[in-house]
Amino acid sequence: MFELGQKVVYPNHGVSVVEEIADSSIDGMQQTFYHLRLLSNDSKVMVPEQNLELVGLRPLCRAKDIKDLFTLLEDGKIDTYKDWKGRYKQNLDKMKTGSLPDVAEVLKNLRLVSQKKSLSFREKKMYESAKYFIVSEVAHVKKIAEEDAEKLVEKALNASIAKRKKAKAAEED
Repeated sequence: MFELGQKVVYPNHGVSVVEEIADSSIDGMQQTFYHLRLLSNDSKVMVPEQNLELVGLRPLCRAKDIKDLFTLLEDGKIDTYKDWKGRYKQNLDKMKTGSLPDVAEVLKNLRLVSQKKSLSFREKKMYESAKYFIVSEVAHVKKIAEEDAEKLVEKALNASIAKRKKAKAAEED
């Protein structure tokens, strides 16, 4: 499914590298494991081959997907829940998918909320996680520094907030 040295995305953890694919025996059961190194903190994770799909492991996206990501980040369309519990659950479910569009929705949603009031501790952590997840994948796909990728993401988020404010103002007129 994946190859040695291939960069993959592990949902909620970001870009990882397949460092080894090896058979191991755990509790007397022989299984093939993918040994991943998470680039965010250099930690290592073993994922059984049969669970790759279950955990949402996927290859890095393509350049076209990054273009679509920025279109989504800049569009000004942001779903918001009024109560934080509903918002948190919805965002948590989206983060678990590891899908770039889902994580982008979480990032836009939490950015908008943070403009109006301070985020709870859990939402702050989720915001940082979503932002890192997107920044790291953009940096790897575009082959640019994470700082440059972060600037691009910030610019897109600011554009989205500005479009939303402009649309709200037009509705009120």
